[in-house]
Amino acid sequence: MKLMNHEKHYNTLNNYYKNKFNCKVFKISLNGNFTCPNRDGRCGIGGCSFCTPLGSGDFAGSKNDDIKDQFESQKNMMQKKWKNGKYIVYFQANTNTYGKLSYIKSLFEKAITLDKDIVMISIATRPDCINEEIIDYLFDLNKRMPVQIELGLQTIHQETANYFNRGYELEVFEEAIRLIRAKGIEVVVHIINGLPFETKKMMIETVDYLSNMDIQGIKIHMLHLMKNTKMGNDYLNNPFHILSLEEYVDIVVDQILHLRKDIIIHRLTGDAIKEELIEPKWSLKKFVTTNEIDKKLRKLNLFQGDYYEAHHN
Repeated sequence: MKLMNHEKHYNTLNNYYKNKFNCKVFKISLNGNFTCPNRDGRCGIGGCSFCTPLGSGDFAGSKNDDIKDQFESQKNMMQKKWKNGKYIVYFQANTNTYGKLSYIKSLFEKAITLDKDIVMISIATRPDCINEEIIDYLFDLNKRMPVQIELGLQTIHQETANYFNRGYELEVFEEAIRLIRAKGIEVVVHIINGLPFETKKMMIETVDYLSNMDIQGIKIHMLHLMKNTKMGNDYLNNPFHILSLEEYVDIVVDQILHLRKDIIIHRLTGDAIKEELIEPKWSLKKFVTTNEIDKKLRKLNLFQGDYYEAHHN
């Protein structure tokens, strides 16, 4: 199916969901009170050095609230702007397949019944927290409601991964993809541009690698240096290069060209809490960033996959 349209030169998430569900779809971020093996000592302590104390769940609900209350609160906020639509329940904070299977089951089974208009469950996790037991359960769940698994890769370069304390090697990611896709479950991968000491070439290499993997979606983020994180403190003590808006746009446009045409782009940049952000301040103007990417693609008449197709035919 050709999902690109005249407005965008790449496969947008909005267009994908409209094709899949025939309506506007909203993601509601929930906090299931999970932890992370990179925090509790199983594979490390302190977590990834860019990660906030909320475990990348800065916009999820409070772990102290029942997920029903979290859902209703966010749904009510969205309905003030948009009266109609369907919902995806999104377990965002920390590692949402890390725990006893009985707890995971009880939480996910409750989540999909919170509202009659829920059409999908999306689960953010780590590749080293994917195993046959959890995938067998998610395979069963996927028969009843579409399941989407989001994996945090960030980069294919092990030296960078070691620097920010990722806690697993690339082979672990590849095995997780194999397990998930063997059951036909959709995979979305997170990457981060602007990690310390990575070059544009290295960032393109991460996308080249993913374009040859069996993935269905990608989230492209700009590195946010946040207060109360190890990387943020390291930067304040010993600053390293932060991508400018112009550099970021240039990199993302090239990544889009290297990305396989059927992969859905879920994000072109991320969000940060203004009061907690150290750098880059320009990233707070999210729509400026996405508009600049769109403008460059249109101006040069470039489309997602142009480079990939030219080198894989």
